[in-house]
Amino acid sequence: MDEQWQHSSDNEQSLRSHHRGPRIGGDDPELDPYEIQFLPNFRSGRGPRGPFINSSGVVIGDHMYESPQSPLSRWSEETDPAVMSGDQWVHPFKDIGFLSSENRDYFEKGIPPQGGVFMHPDKDVSYGAGDDLSEGKQQ
Repeated sequence: MDEQWQHSSDNEQSLRSHHRGPRIGGDDPELDPYEIQFLPNFRSGRGPRGPFINSSGVVIGDHMYESPQSPLSRWSEETDPAVMSGDQWVHPFKDIGFLSSENRDYFEKGIPPQGGVFMHPDKDVSYGAGDDLSEGKQQ
C-alpha cells in the first residue's frame, strides 16, 4: 500500500512538473513559473510585478484561483460575462498566457504574431454589451 501511495505521489509530482512545462525565462530561478524574460521595451510601464487586488476585490498574481470575491464563485444566468474581461483580470508579468509560443516569440524575441490565423474579417462576433435589448432584439 505504501509503495502504491509513493508511486501515485511520484506520478502527481511528475504531472505537476510536466504541466508547468520547461523552465521559463532562460532558467532564471528568480522568475515566477508563468513569468518570461520580457525584452526591455516590454518591461517598463507594465504594472506591478507582485500580486495586486483588482476592482472586484480579487487578488491577481498569487496563483490562488478560487476566491469568494470572484464573479466565477457567484456565477448565475444573470451574470454578464463582460465582468470578467479586461486588464484587471490579467497579471502584467505572471499570466499563463505568456507561455504560448506566439507570446514568447513576441515578448522575448520581438517577433510579431502572424495575423489572420483565427480571424474572420467578415464576421462581427461582438455580442453587443452596450446594445439596447429592452425589446428583446438587437439593433
